[in-house]
Parts: sequence; structure tokens; C-alpha cells
Amino acid sequence: MSAAQRLHGGADALGVPLHDFSTNAHACGPCPQAWAAVRGADATRYPDPAYAALREALAGLHGVAASRIVPAASASELIFRLTAWVASRGGRCVALPAHGYGDYAAAAQAWGMESVDAAHSDLAWACNPSSPLGASHPLIEGPGVMALDRAYEPLRLDGTPPVAALLARMWQLWTPNKALGLTGVRGAYAIAPADADTGPVQALAPSWPLGAHAVAMLLAWCTQAAQHWLQESLATLRGWKTRQIAVCQELGWECLPSDANFFVAKVGHAEPGMAEILRTRGIKLRDCASFGLPGHVRLGVLAPASQDALREALQ
Repeated sequence: MSAAQRLHGGADALGVPLHDFSTNAHACGPCPQAWAAVRGADATRYPDPAYAALREALAGLHGVAASRIVPAASASELIFRLTAWVASRGGRCVALPAHGYGDYAAAAQAWGMESVDAAHSDLAWACNPSSPLGASHPLIEGPGVMALDRAYEPLRLDGTPPVAALLARMWQLWTPNKALGLTGVRGAYAIAPADADTGPVQALAPSWPLGAHAVAMLLAWCTQAAQHWLQESLATLRGWKTRQIAVCQELGWECLPSDANFFVAKVGHAEPGMAEILRTRGIKLRDCASFGLPGHVRLGVLAPASQDALREALQ
């Protein structure tokens, strides 16, 4: 796995960008209820190592049994843990999205797994809405373990989620910090398939994968107030997204279809070093070369002031 494939958006050696299009965090955030919960977290004590109350709350939010909830330090930690579990059972083949998060491939490579199509896989990864495209691709069932990354489902602006019958057969990965605008707080969870034994996957986790701040964020995520804030804010994001696409089209960029709060644009014959020049002006884009899409950039939807800054920097 090359270093380029492990690149991430957000802060870098130059600090936090003033106008950061490189991440998919909720631009209306942080969610007030979740932010207050994180700031009020008691960091002087260990959380419950079994996360009993948290698992019950998450189970209630999703309408599943608490036994199906698997807390995790982050989606990336879950990706590596699920891959390790499949490999420990003798799995040797993995199906990867054509364009996707680099940690799927990184985890598979760490275990020497061969990339194949879903129909012949021991582990098949999918993301819906997908990253970097933000599209809702059909999910292909395979004979092995199926894992669906749902990081951007709470930030879906169009389209419909996968059907419940299919979801019940998949490991679902949830990372609410993006939807809550709190990406600096690492905390995630999986919903196991309805008939899965979560014991072996739980056994691969270290003690206390979630700290007090992550627990506070996830408990806030389960509240009616946070969910109401999220749903109300999506209308704002839809308006900002329409405006941002128009700005990109003014710049001569081709915007690809997306159902999420981000999209990919083909920049064509952009000035060499464009991303580096913009970064010095406080603007950061996500180069999509590491996703297998050279000549494209991914842009998280930001407020109009940031959109105007991008337009002015390039005109």
C-alpha cells in the first residue's frame, strides 16, 4: 500500500485549512447537543468496558438487539478488525470497491489477501453512499462476509438506503462523528448481521476502544434532539450543495452525480500544482488520484463564504 493511498483530508503540516473542502464533515456542525456532551464528558474515569448503556442506546436507535452492537475506536479500526477476523478464519480473498477508502485495501494487504470480485470473495466491502463519489451503487451479494460502510448514510441528501432485508445480512459500520461535525472525536460501532456471533470480533478488540469523549458523542447521537438537528440541517446542506455545484461549473469543472454532502469534480486541464497553490491560500481540496481517479477532486459541501473563496482564488 503506497503512502498516496493512505492520504486523508483535513489538517496537515500547514495546520487546519481555513476553507477545508477535503473532508466530508457536516458543514453545519458541530451538533450543539453532541458538542455539549463531549465538552461535559468525565475524562477522569474509565468508561464501562462492556459499554452496556451505550450498546442499549445504539440498539434502540437502530431497532436491533443490543447483542448486535460492536463498539469500535473508529471505522478504520473496524475495517482492520473485521479483516483480521476473516483472515483468521482462513479467508484469503477480498472484494474492494472500484473507487474507495484506502483502508479497505490496506487491511487486506496487511493480511496478504487477494483482490477478487464479490462472487468469489471471503470478504466483500461496499460503501453506500460511496466515497469518493457519493453515489448509491447497487450492493452485490457474495458467498463470504459482507461489510457495508455507512459513514455517509446520515448525510444522504438524495436517493434511498439499501433495503432492510439485505442490511440484516451485512456488517454495517457507522461513524457518526462526520454527521455530527465532530471528526476529531474518534468513535464508531458496527451492527452485526442478525444471525452473527459477535464474540470472535469482540475478542479482537483491545480493552476500552472508546474513551469517555467518544462514549459521550455516541450517546448524544442516540438522542431525539441530535437526530432532529441532523434532519433539519440537511435542508441547508441541499441548498449549499446546489450552489457549490454551480460555482464549480462556472470554473469549467464537470461535477459527477452524488447523493451525499460531497461530490467529485473533473478538473480537466487544471493548472499544474493547483491544489498546492490553493492550500497556500487557505483552501484545501481532496485529490482523487489515491482513489483511482486522477484529474479529479472531491469537495465536501461548505457554506457559501467558502465557495466564494474557492471561486475568487481560481478566477
